[in-house]
Amino acid sequence: MLKSICVFCGSSPGARIEYMRVAEEMGKTLAENNIRLIYGGSNIGLMGIIAKTVLEHGGKVTGVMPEHLVDKEIAFKEITDFKMVNTMHERKAVMEKLSDGFIAMPGGFGTMDEIFEIITWAQLQLHMKPCGFLNISNYYDRLFDFINHAIDEKFINASYRHLFQIDSDPQNLIKKMQEYQPLIIDKAKLAKSQNVKDTLF
Repeated sequence: MLKSICVFCGSSPGARIEYMRVAEEMGKTLAENNIRLIYGGSNIGLMGIIAKTVLEHGGKVTGVMPEHLVDKEIAFKEITDFKMVNTMHERKAVMEKLSDGFIAMPGGFGTMDEIFEIITWAQLQLHMKPCGFLNISNYYDRLFDFINHAIDEKFINASYRHLFQIDSDPQNLIKKMQEYQPLIIDKAKLAKSQNVKDTLF
């Protein structure tokens, strides 16, 4: 049962109206499924849109933001719960602790950093929570191409494709995440079978 989902997304609305429309749809879907939104705490861009939509539909929102960003007056302090932390590293740790699952919507460097660190933690079995990409307007297609390239080049084991779910529809993605079965791999056996210890990841 997913009671909370952390959504990583841009502090910009992006270039396409579709990004904003689906952000609203995601916010409505979370509220209707009684899933608390955990996010970066901003009131601008896709971050602001999804948080405001969750609240408008009666849902609950927890924002987590480091103090240096709060001081720039982009914090959305009218949300259900606002947590101020000291650093970006602490922010990610708090969001991971509060969340039952993680979704990346379109975003930039921050979004990439956040979702890949969370996926890496899943790979290392530091958590067993589902991860997903809401692939609005094929935004992440080239990223998935690169991941497949890294798999082909033996820097990522093919088994780790199952560490994250992909969909363009919020409801479908949440359903996939609810049905997720954690991937458990014995890395020592994997290395022995490959006879190359450098290709674990």
